[in-house]
Amino acid sequence: MEKSRAIDSHTILYGVFGDPIRHSRSPIMLNRAFQEADLNAVYAAFHVRPEELGDAVRGIRALGYRGINVTIPHKVEVMQYLDEIDEGARIVGAVNTIVNDAGKLTGYNTDGIGYVRSLKEETGIELKGKNVLVLGAGGAARGVAYALAKEGAGCIYIANRTKERALELAETIGTYTKTVGLGLDEVADVVDHVQFVLNTTSAGMHPHTEELPMPVELLRKHHLVSDLIYNPRITRFLREAEAVGARIHGGLGMFIYQGAYAFEYWTGTPAPVEAMRRVVEQSLAE
Repeated sequence: MEKSRAIDSHTILYGVFGDPIRHSRSPIMLNRAFQEADLNAVYAAFHVRPEELGDAVRGIRALGYRGINVTIPHKVEVMQYLDEIDEGARIVGAVNTIVNDAGKLTGYNTDGIGYVRSLKEETGIELKGKNVLVLGAGGAARGVAYALAKEGAGCIYIANRTKERALELAETIGTYTKTVGLGLDEVADVVDHVQFVLNTTSAGMHPHTEELPMPVELLRKHHLVSDLIYNPRITRFLREAEAVGARIHGGLGMFIYQGAYAFEYWTGTPAPVEAMRRVVEQSLAE
């Protein structure tokens, strides 16, 4: 029997803001983490519409929530309501974790560091000097591209449907390593020069599981191909990459480690990563 703890007047409150939010596995994962760590805490999902975001953030202070995760579509807009933004989150221009210290709200971004930790642990890749192709230039791409640059990636090519966004992100990340912004229609020109291909777009995510972020015939045996999507666990993009002989890496580890870093910022204790992984895998299998 799982040890569970009754919610009482000492329970510390956490949650996630998103729109939509019903599909989120964060409550399952973080409630298990609190349970494992024997903390009197509870984590819930809040459906916050864009026009309600300011009120919701003020509610964190008013109700004394200790921490909140922020997911699509609020990661950028939420920044204007916070008291302080961590350096990494400021450069990336997106926040996914809020810490409330006695009414002072600080925003962090754990996506990029969570992703790199999972990538290194699960594939053993040495990122220093590697050329990377990042598909997409949205919030997730920003966090991950910054973290890859900080790890010493040699050149990061950023390809996006709207080329302007790719160029803009390339300029931001260009402070830390060599970057090139491209249109998605230009990936054929660079794909042979990279060792690592990463999808940060939603192409292939449940329920649109047949969508591909780029033509798979451009993938090669020497590529490590990674996808941030974790539902389905192995996307069509990864399946077809594996069929070509490429090594693959799914997005579940990033989801778990971004949650683990949030847990550590909030509680100051090491996250029970294995228990978190187990419960998410279980819920995805159901």
